[in-house]
Amino acid sequence: MLTQHTMATLKHLKLDGMAKAFEEQIEQPAINALCFEERFGMLVDRECNHRDTRRITRLMKNAKFKFPSACIEDIDYRASRSLDERQIASLASGDWIRHAQVVIFTGLTGVGKSWLACALGVQACRQGFSAYYARAPRLFEELKIAHADGSFISRINTLAKTDVLLIDDFAMAPMGTQERLDLLEILDDRTTTGATIFTSQLPTDKWHQYINEPTLADAILDRILHRSHKLSLKGESKRKPVKNQEDK
Repeated sequence: MLTQHTMATLKHLKLDGMAKAFEEQIEQPAINALCFEERFGMLVDRECNHRDTRRITRLMKNAKFKFPSACIEDIDYRASRSLDERQIASLASGDWIRHAQVVIFTGLTGVGKSWLACALGVQACRQGFSAYYARAPRLFEELKIAHADGSFISRINTLAKTDVLLIDDFAMAPMGTQERLDLLEILDDRTTTGATIFTSQLPTDKWHQYINEPTLADAILDRILHRSHKLSLKGESKRKPVKNQEDK
């Protein structure tokens, strides 16, 4: 009776990890050989692990990654893409996120830019950072709609609070004046508080010309390039036969 009451209380307090561990202890008579402190410590550890797992799951769901299964451990350095293993290891530490820096993946289509960017995003979620993935054309379209329905400020504030913003397929289509202004607004909010990942087929030395408005281009690129980690991927397309999937 006392056991059932304890179990009900743990669930009422939303200590689901601890409740599950307590239930397992009841079903294992050998656990009685441990002292109270050891058994209680096991319960607390399980609750802590349960909450960490639940938070990572929530962060991953909210991030909406194109490749949610991408991870740093699965990167193939044997592929001839000019990947620096030491640079990836440094980025995996998460310091670039804590210092609100930028990572830029450039290279031809199919070399794995999006997959690698998602792998960094997944790593960020594992470390407890929030992330959000968006293709540049779709992001600008969403912001256009937000201007029209009056939700732009709310949308911008949400992006500003995101620890890692992943903008995929940047420079895929011409930019209009509003898109330039929106990008500047996004980046200005992230200068000291948010990290950003870009992927693009266009080399960074052509971004100023692509933006095609000198004053705004200077302001935008100043917020990107001076604090960026650049990874220029080489080689031919390694895209797998499966639709919409890039090689890792």
